[in-house]
Amino acid sequence: MECDSPYAVQSLENNCSATYISGRRRYEKLSHLGEGQFANVYKARDLKTDNVVALKKIKMGSRSEQTDGLNRTAVREIKLLQEIQHVNIIKLLDVVVGRSSVAIIFEFMSTDLEYVIRDNQILLQTQHIKNMCLQIMTGLQFLHTHWILHRDMKPSNLLISNEGVLKIADFGLARTFGVSDQPMTPLVVTRWYRSPELLFGSRYYSAGIDIWALGCIIAELLLRAPLFPGDSDLDQLRRIVEILGTPCEENWPGVESLPDYLAYKPCQKVPWQQILPSADDEVIAMLEWCLQYNPANRTDISILMQSPYFAKKPYVCSNEALAELVFEVRPPVVPFEREEFCKQLFPD
Repeated sequence: MECDSPYAVQSLENNCSATYISGRRRYEKLSHLGEGQFANVYKARDLKTDNVVALKKIKMGSRSEQTDGLNRTAVREIKLLQEIQHVNIIKLLDVVVGRSSVAIIFEFMSTDLEYVIRDNQILLQTQHIKNMCLQIMTGLQFLHTHWILHRDMKPSNLLISNEGVLKIADFGLARTFGVSDQPMTPLVVTRWYRSPELLFGSRYYSAGIDIWALGCIIAELLLRAPLFPGDSDLDQLRRIVEILGTPCEENWPGVESLPDYLAYKPCQKVPWQQILPSADDEVIAMLEWCLQYNPANRTDISILMQSPYFAKKPYVCSNEALAELVFEVRPPVVPFEREEFCKQLFPD
């Protein structure tokens, strides 16, 4: 069982600062934004300040998963976000505890990267992609510098404000790392962005799992479709091997000793130029670094931030230019069928 000592689940009162309310509500729900495994998210108004906020109402877990009515995922997220602040990390504003519910209040963000990728009316150019990549890397570098793994990096967890500021969100799976002899669960990260060491059941991992996910996100920005859209863990591994070639002791020392290691028939690596024919050498070099098998070689995100990719024209655009592109008013169109595009790119 994964050790939760960095965020020991005691009572909410002992772990987290919170607003305890009775009588008149402070936050008024305006609309429903989405639903996850552990929470519903609403657009809401702060009746005290008149600001628009995001309200995450926690679903109460089973008795084994909760403490004082609040599940471990929520306690982790609250505790961690109360301790960190960064321009590229979602800001926690308040925790509201009622008699029968708990709500986490965040700054409101207008959209997410998944929406931007899916909307083919948003014509992403190199300068916009560079901007988003750098903002993601800056936020991720802050987390890793403070020994925090996000463990669920994906486009829908990367939010964009009206000002074009990109922020990493959803810290329900996040945790500290750096203690080499402390095992962690491999059941983290959404499958399409899950690294090979997790798929092979490794319980000892570090920043490389977030950097692998980042590589998948960069490729998705370029393709406008997911790079490895697996239907199961086995299918996920198959898709990775078909593009990156067969993992072995030569390119990944120790792989054969991982708990769930599976041997694959020899398979040649597909050249990145074939997958991304219009991509330049610098961005391909970034992808090769993020998506290399050996996790020991993809741990320092500052290496990516120094890539020549960001130093050549077209230069990184401003956040304002990104916001202008993303939030430009456009006529309604037929929704982009990303799944169909995936099938065309990666036929079975």
